[in-house]
Amino acid sequence: MTQRTEQVASTLKRAVQEVLSRGIADPRVHGLITITRVEVSPDLANATVYCTVTPHKHEELSLHGLQSASRWIRRQVADKVRFRRMPQFRFRIDEQLLKQQEVLASIAEATREDERRANLKNKKEN
Repeated sequence: MTQRTEQVASTLKRAVQEVLSRGIADPRVHGLITITRVEVSPDLANATVYCTVTPHKHEELSLHGLQSASRWIRRQVADKVRFRRMPQFRFRIDEQLLKQQEVLASIAEATREDERRANLKNKKEN
């Protein structure tokens, strides 16, 4: 990513989060929606907006609602920021966070297992 695309992505992330925090009239959008990152194409024509939905049971339905409302969200963002060309938005669920949570849970489980083994070893020695 170039510095310009990073700047645009950062600006879009803040603006989209602000628009979503005010709420969307689409009844499919439920729960807390957090924008985790935005990736902008090199020509600044498209932006992929990665988000998480809490609780997870509303992810798929909320994603459909966000995608349907993407043109409205784009207009609201355009009112907040001035770009020569406002990118088209495409919403995606951020799978990276789920993978990170799984890795952290595995590490925690391995740590607990190591501590359990160390405690058993100490008990046998005594």
